[in-house]
Amino acid sequence: MSGSYGVRAAGDVRWSQTRQQAAVEPAPRQWFAVQTRYRFEKRVVTQLAAKSVEVYLPLLTEHHTWSDRERAVTLPLFPGYLFVQIVRSRETWQAVLQTAGLIGFVSFGGTVAVVPPKQIEDLQLLLQQKVPFSLYPFVHTGQRVRIRGGCLHGLEGTLGQHEKGKLVVTIEAIQRSLAIEIQGYELELV
Repeated sequence: MSGSYGVRAAGDVRWSQTRQQAAVEPAPRQWFAVQTRYRFEKRVVTQLAAKSVEVYLPLLTEHHTWSDRERAVTLPLFPGYLFVQIVRSRETWQAVLQTAGLIGFVSFGGTVAVVPPKQIEDLQLLLQQKVPFSLYPFVHTGQRVRIRGGCLHGLEGTLGQHEKGKLVVTIEAIQRSLAIEIQGYELELV
């Protein structure tokens, strides 16, 4: 019989130490888009928050007028979608997927789409600053630009080609976009 069963060589000790160190380091948390049933976004957020999952549901407040009353209504910016920041592990995936009203992770070609943190930060900045915007069809063409200066400094998006004075902020994972008036802002190419 050849080999050293049960006996560790000096190289094996170092390998097991680096393996233990790798196991101790936490895996990076990433943003993912998930799809929900129609009008279940807020219920899914509540359930995921109870499971200690970091959730981001971009909300938009609109003023609706009916014949007998006027009211401010808070609606999801992207109906049927929200974002979760989790570690890629079987346990967290199952915890998210076992949520009532959640359809699943957004994926393309069988690969779950990761949402870059910069896109989430840009979306949060846009909604915090309450800059006027409109929903915009998803675009595949155009130049990537960044706003320099002002309250939207650092916001990145695609410069709309067929409409002057608009910057399109895109959340690629769910193929949704927002158009912002950019007159008065200085732009730089990314």
